[in-house]
Amino acid sequence: MNETLSLALALATGASLGAIFFGGLWWTIRMGFRSKRPGLWFFVSLLLRTSLTLAGFYVVARGHWENPLACLVGFVMARLIVMRLTHVTETSSYPIREAGDAPYSR
Repeated sequence: MNETLSLALALATGASLGAIFFGGLWWTIRMGFRSKRPGLWFFVSLLLRTSLTLAGFYVVARGHWENPLACLVGFVMARLIVMRLTHVTETSSYPIREAGDAPYSR
């Protein structure tokens, strides 16, 4: 396969993996705050998102160092795009539950 086409495909794959990973993270946070069992949401989501991402990077690698690097660039680009689309900034805060909302409060 042409090297340029291979790198473009790795970049697109990285962007797709990033969109799934960071979009899934955003969705998990929203669902976790609404759930009665947020720990389960976060744990299962972490396992699924990480497994999918690592498997995708492994498939893209194919023994060449350039492909995972292009995939990583696409992954980071997707992070920036998801942050912009979801209006998340580095300093934005999420709703914090009051102490009375804690499951084992006194």
